[in-house]
Amino acid sequence: MRSRVVRFHHTGAPEVLQIETLDTPAPGPGEVRIRVQAIGLNRAEAAFRAGQYFETPQLPARIGYEAAGVVDALGPDVNHLAIGSAVNTLPGFSMNRYGVYGEYAIVPASALMPRPTMSAVDSAALWMAYLTAYGALVDIAHLQAGDAVLITAASSSVGLAAIEIANAIGAVPIAVTRTPAKAAELRAAGATHVIVSDSEDIAADTMRATNNRGAALAFDPIAGPMVDRLAAALRPQGMLILYGNLSGLAMDMRFPFGIAALRGLSLRGYLVFEIINDAQRLQRARDFIIAGLANRSLKPRIAKVFDFDNIVAAHRYLESNAQLGKVVVKVAE
Repeated sequence: MRSRVVRFHHTGAPEVLQIETLDTPAPGPGEVRIRVQAIGLNRAEAAFRAGQYFETPQLPARIGYEAAGVVDALGPDVNHLAIGSAVNTLPGFSMNRYGVYGEYAIVPASALMPRPTMSAVDSAALWMAYLTAYGALVDIAHLQAGDAVLITAASSSVGLAAIEIANAIGAVPIAVTRTPAKAAELRAAGATHVIVSDSEDIAADTMRATNNRGAALAFDPIAGPMVDRLAAALRPQGMLILYGNLSGLAMDMRFPFGIAALRGLSLRGYLVFEIINDAQRLQRARDFIIAGLANRSLKPRIAKVFDFDNIVAAHRYLESNAQLGKVVVKVAE
């Protein structure tokens, strides 16, 4: 059997992505083949494609962490899944070994999650965003009712998930956005306060919003110079969690020692893999997310759906910062 997959032969802009027809292998030990129905795009994949991720692509490289599909074939020692089961992939693997951008994909059986009762397209917008946000706000920071959390890149799928999770636990989500263009939509999405970072003082506005207490947590995928401004907005013993490097300046970032020492702040790096690779923590996260879907406190938001043939345009849109929510690529019914 042959099927279409996305690969790139050199790193760079979205245009390096190519759809190629290749032989579709059988799954090996511990692996499952899925027929892909929808793909959720993530900034990590854009960084991998551009050669700016923490692992260097082995060219020609496949790509993709997050997909919804149906089990098509089982490896010889996989007996806890059934052919025809609706599943989602979790990013519990290296993209140098596996990639889900394609009509079919081989993935580790351990990276599959039963799909909730929702469409393939909707579920492709689910796990990466909510697991990432839950891991930071609940699992690591232990936010409590009444605690304020600063959420930068708030219009991303992870940012919107963090707003919803904060509201679900009674915390106070403060969305940080670069320009006023998305402010009204972020309030409609549940942000208690919105700070426009290009024209407003993050620390002063946070103090006003919290009656001068400051935020318990800043949840940031940007890094770079904004870290100083976020640290100044935190309360004593507050925490700054960095989960990305959208600025490209994290390696040159200056730790704000003065204010961190005076207030006893902590700075923590975080990737969602630490939740996914810990069975107990993953189970707690899954239970929280499934309960939130059931009571409608968590509602994945899709910014735009692209057809598989338009994967390059989908990546351009992903990097445009125009979206509010998840970018999804539909592959099949």
